[in-house]
Amino acid sequence: MQFSERKNTTRWIIIFASFLIISLILWNTYTFFQIFKNEERLKMNLWANAQKTLINAGENTDVELPLQIFSNNTSIPIVLTENDSIINTVNIDEAIVENKDKATAFLFNLKNENEAIVIEYVPGKFQKLYYGNSALLNKLKYYPVALLLIIVLFAAVVYYFYRSTKIATQNKLWAGMAKETAHQIGTPLSSLIGWVEILKADNVEESTTYEIEKDIERLQTITDRFSKIGSEPVLEKKDIVEETLQSYNYLQSRFSKQIEFTFDSPSSPVFVLLNPTLHSWTIENLVKNAIDAMKGRGKLSLHIEQDGESVKINVSDSGNGILKNNFKSVFEPGFTTKKRGWGLGLSLTKRIVEEYHKGKVKVLSSEMGKGTTMQLVYKKLI
Repeated sequence: MQFSERKNTTRWIIIFASFLIISLILWNTYTFFQIFKNEERLKMNLWANAQKTLINAGENTDVELPLQIFSNNTSIPIVLTENDSIINTVNIDEAIVENKDKATAFLFNLKNENEAIVIEYVPGKFQKLYYGNSALLNKLKYYPVALLLIIVLFAAVVYYFYRSTKIATQNKLWAGMAKETAHQIGTPLSSLIGWVEILKADNVEESTTYEIEKDIERLQTITDRFSKIGSEPVLEKKDIVEETLQSYNYLQSRFSKQIEFTFDSPSSPVFVLLNPTLHSWTIENLVKNAIDAMKGRGKLSLHIEQDGESVKINVSDSGNGILKNNFKSVFEPGFTTKKRGWGLGLSLTKRIVEEYHKGKVKVLSSEMGKGTTMQLVYKKLI
């Protein structure tokens, strides 16, 4: 318990430190941006003073410094206006300057980007200098956005890695538990088989030993299932119609007569690569879930159809239905709407169908209060 709490504390410290570092980086970036912006403002003030000097220059005026100021500006776009007319442009594409509409739109953007510098070159006469951000300043402006995107991407990668690792660990745990369960059941099961043989030798009533043998057979099936779910199962070429019908008939004979069962399938065999033991478990899970959804009363149908290179098995019920936002959640371990249950049936079904048989399982359709259709899809052998 203390180890778990210490681990959580360390995790929160790392998260807090990460956010603090990110905040400091963003704040420094913003500070640099403001510093560069102020420096560019000073440069434009110098440019404005140089412009004023040139306008008022006489024969003896030294214009070398103003001209040097003009030539040093190679990155900041400038539009100079007088009486709302553009009289000069600097560092602006000729295609924009020569097009009146584009030039007006460009000037409008500059007005929104920075406050104009007013040049009073003689008393009562003014020019306005509009300027934009340099390429370097624009890059710096978008740097925090790029940084945030990188951080989000990195966080997504870390989350995906953490989730994948967690799922892989859980899968190993489930597989280990399944193997251990099969092993633990196997020991008393062997003993029960021996006791049945002793009962037969003692001439115990046949009906009694027959029922015990049926229960033992059922336990052997369960043991076989857990043994296969804990390791890579062997797939065989099987008629999926026949295999599904066997499981369906077995379940039909053991449930209430208040359930109206229907089965519809192609008349000819449909062959797929299948593990019969695990497939019967899949059908059993879907049928039992459907019966639970109907609370032991309603209509349950199983329909098998061929579609190109695939075969589809639809299990439909007239139960309560599933909310649309739970269509994917129902296959997650632990998800259940029942008061009792571990929420593992559909999770195991998904593992059996998708990981072992390379098929697909999904909620095909569902309507609250009217029922649900679950679908299995397998690839046919042609």
